[in-house]
Amino acid sequence: MADVTAEPVRIAIVGTGNIARSHARAITSQAEAAASAPATIVAAMDVDQSQLGTFCAEFHIPGGYGDLATLLSQARPDLVHICTPPSTHHPIALECLRGGASVLTEKPPTISLREFDELAAAEQRPPWFATVFQHRFGAGQRRLKQLAASGALGRPLIAVCHTTWFRDQAYFDVPWRGRWDTEGGGPTMGHGIHQMDMLLDVLGDWTEVSAIARTQARTMPTEDLSLAHVTFANGAVASVVNSVLSPREESYLRFDFERATVEVTHLYGYSDDDWRLTPAPGCEADVTAAWKHAADGGGGDAHSSHAAQFARVLAALRDGRRPPVTPPEARRTMALIAGIYASAFTRRPVAPADLGPPAAFYTAMNGGHEAW
Repeated sequence: MADVTAEPVRIAIVGTGNIARSHARAITSQAEAAASAPATIVAAMDVDQSQLGTFCAEFHIPGGYGDLATLLSQARPDLVHICTPPSTHHPIALECLRGGASVLTEKPPTISLREFDELAAAEQRPPWFATVFQHRFGAGQRRLKQLAASGALGRPLIAVCHTTWFRDQAYFDVPWRGRWDTEGGGPTMGHGIHQMDMLLDVLGDWTEVSAIARTQARTMPTEDLSLAHVTFANGAVASVVNSVLSPREESYLRFDFERATVEVTHLYGYSDDDWRLTPAPGCEADVTAAWKHAADGGGGDAHSSHAAQFARVLAALRDGRRPPVTPPEARRTMALIAGIYASAFTRRPVAPADLGPPAAFYTAMNGGHEAW
């Protein structure tokens, strides 16, 4: 175990756009709340020097860099947060890991399973490779996962996982959006990934997926919606919908167990108030007590947030442990996305074994297909 009096974790942020601000605020808020800062942002990098300067001034970051090699050699970060467009995650993360810095990358961690496996193989434990899936870390999700694993809710039977959001054409007119080579896909990859990760965090390994996807209303190479049926190793089945065509936006997950239904409805993040528990007839007392007991013992933030995940990442690094979310956990989510695309393009059910090398969908999410 690392000494709790150790120096703060030295963090660098690569990319200084909007999501980087969420990262910086989460890091600095923890430092302000703690008696001793768990981390300090020592550097930032961006190819846009004006944007970089503004970002460094806003968050009082001492080092601003225009290239990664210089940042790694001069600032010597322990952890690099990658907040750049998706297609750049792989080369940046690989250089950081080879340079001795652990990596925490925004979703999607890479734009293909092949790239992901290269990063997982580059881990030297430490440095570590982890993915930002902050919705795993709100109290509601942790409570549900604990009760599902304990058997308190009974066997999982059926689930619903819907990401029904709205993005107009102007959103996809940004040059790197809605493209296979830069984003790795449409809403299945870039938007629904968080809800699908929550689904898998509770239900575990999937065994088969059948899906359709299409470009229904937007003009872009990737899909603007997908619908999938997923089977899990524990026998549960799930309906998964990803859309950017839905004027009434919603993120919704529903888990029907033998002894209860558990639901969460939110948009970009949830609190405890967004969760609902409905015990099955005859199970009211036991299930309600189990839910309350899990809540009482859960600790930490009730909200899903970057701060909730970052606190656990920093604690792990200071203790010399692997930080969440681990490569096997993130890869399972990435593989389901690849499976949805593979099934939609090939019009047949897909299993995880169908997605390894040398499969076309291992190398690229679209398997070499240009359009639907």
